[in-house]
Amino acid sequence: MLRPHRIEGYAIISAEGMIADHNGIQPPELIVEADQQIFRRGLDRAAAVAHGRFSHEGGPGTAKRKRLVLTHRIESIAPHPRYRQGVLWNPAGASFEQAWQALEAPDGMLAVIGGTEVFALFLEIGYDAFYLTRANRAHLPGGRPVFPDVPMRTPEDVLARHGLKPGPPQCLDQAADVGLVIWQA
Repeated sequence: MLRPHRIEGYAIISAEGMIADHNGIQPPELIVEADQQIFRRGLDRAAAVAHGRFSHEGGPGTAKRKRLVLTHRIESIAPHPRYRQGVLWNPAGASFEQAWQALEAPDGMLAVIGGTEVFALFLEIGYDAFYLTRANRAHLPGGRPVFPDVPMRTPEDVLARHGLKPGPPQCLDQAADVGLVIWQA
């Protein structure tokens, strides 16, 4: 199989659309238990995860997961030096299909978990769904945006411009004003 049968993105953002502060650190305000549960269930359903060098999901299943780690530090594709189930991938040197084939992932879903450039690349490849959680009381002006066009455009506008449509809003934590919208192709 040259591609996963489904690609899903997972991000929690601040009121400004940021996934981390200016140092690339995800602050405690963006770690919300209800969102973490949805995120973990998504990872458990995934055949593999895709992320940049500085993003990761942590937790007990990390070492066991197949993963594509995007980087510009290699020419095309290489085994990951730390993750036995991982492949380093430079999108400038190899296609997504080549990277997926090198990963030897089972048929299934690819979970895209960040950062900014990774989320943007998969906008072009095509998401089937994007789980966008917004923590409205978290403020990270000048932080790392979920997509490069943010804050000039809202994350919702970026997703809509790439053909995704919003599902109904879900309240994940009323006291913290955290909500989820699942965007579908």
